[in-house]
Amino acid sequence: MHQHGHNDPNAGKLYELIKDVKIAMMTTVDTDGTLHSRPMHSQEADEHGDLWFFTQIQSPKMTEISRDNEVNLAYSDPSSQNYVSVSGKAEIVRDKAKIEEKWSEPMRAWFPKGTDDPQIALIRVHPIKGEYWDSPSSTLVHLYGYAKAVATGKPPNPGDQAKVNLT
Repeated sequence: MHQHGHNDPNAGKLYELIKDVKIAMMTTVDTDGTLHSRPMHSQEADEHGDLWFFTQIQSPKMTEISRDNEVNLAYSDPSSQNYVSVSGKAEIVRDKAKIEEKWSEPMRAWFPKGTDDPQIALIRVHPIKGEYWDSPSSTLVHLYGYAKAVATGKPPNPGDQAKVNLT
């Protein structure tokens, strides 16, 4: 497992929770100052903990990131009851070698010309902080928590939750 260069003991768990989640909602600041979110196909984090996404050069998010590079990524795995939020700084990367390194054949659906597509670029997100919620996923555990809450009047333990320093 990568260290991701982070000292926070919860960083490893955060990266473990997102490693198999293929879609993240990326939120940027629109040109009018409002927040704009869209689903993005997530690549595996690199050895530094940076998160990578393919994008079209001619897209609103490119303009938004060029103006304000603060982004938020939201990962959700409802089947496992795992949820992660990561905020950081985005950077546009046009390096051909990096594009080839990150390329996978399913990306051809968006980039029919492959890595030679003139519209292809990468967005690298340098995480600054994150938070995760890791809840029990079995129906039996949820039913037990519900019954306990009804009987005691106290909410059940929702599972692990932690804020994570990713700098």
